[in-house]
Amino acid sequence: MANSEDLIKKFGKLVEKGINNYKDINSEIINICKSKRDEFLFKMKIVGKEDLDILRKRIEKLETELSNSKKTKKTKRAGKR
Repeated sequence: MANSEDLIKKFGKLVEKGINNYKDINSEIINICKSKRDEFLFKMKIVGKEDLDILRKRIEKLETELSNSKKTKKTKRAGKR
């Protein structure tokens, strides 16, 4: 009875360590793939998603500023007449 309990405990620890190792290996593989992807994008001079999002926000900001400046110019001209 004691031998079977010890065997079950050892087997449980082995499974637990295997799961932890799997998670570690999985995260390491994902990190390697991401770094290879970033390296490829840099070599090919392709814009990444983060950079694209930043550029979109800048363009939206400039468009709103441009539309606001057009509106203020129209109101200033109307007031001078």
